[in-house]
Amino acid sequence: MTDQLAGLGYTALAVDLYDGQSATEVREAFQLSTNLSKNEASALANLKAAYDYLTKEQGVEKVGIIGWCLGGKWSLRGSLMLPNQIDATVIYYGSLVNDKEQLATLEMPIIGFVGTKDRLHKQFIEFDQHLKDLNKDASVHIYEGAKHAFANASGIAYEQTAAEDSWKKTVDFLTKHLDWYAINKKRINSRGGRFYSHALDNRRTCYRDE
Repeated sequence: MTDQLAGLGYTALAVDLYDGQSATEVREAFQLSTNLSKNEASALANLKAAYDYLTKEQGVEKVGIIGWCLGGKWSLRGSLMLPNQIDATVIYYGSLVNDKEQLATLEMPIIGFVGTKDRLHKQFIEFDQHLKDLNKDASVHIYEGAKHAFANASGIAYEQTAAEDSWKKTVDFLTKHLDWYAINKKRINSRGGRFYSHALDNRRTCYRDE
């Protein structure tokens, strides 16, 4: 997915929250994700370092964060850590935070995706209602009959229609909120101009979790 984002013209950074560790068996993958959840401060510090790298070393002006499954969880948590700095948040079927006081701090636009056969389905419904109550710029898209990891083309739960629709919505969302040209198109004169847009992607945090 990092390559796909880069192919769209973004500076895409895949954040390794496992510190170089990997798993080939389900039990190993479960242990890695469990350890990650037990060391939230370390994971958040990693995401903050990634944000600092993009903004301070790469000169990025707008940063989005996106994740699938476990990565979706950290997409939201990264946004809660940097509620005024992140410019766009994308959450694919990741476990959520539904504390309204915490959600009230979020200033960026948010888009989320989940299927009705996902155990997180009701979490997303509650999340969506909380954000509406707080007048946040947010939308949650629910796919009838889709299971967890419906966007993973290599998995058994893949749902082509839901995957393609959610990806189109994701691309449109990022274009709207991160793409300099889309944001400033009315200001571009006949001489044209160059534009750069950027995204922070933590997809790698859930490669082995789907």
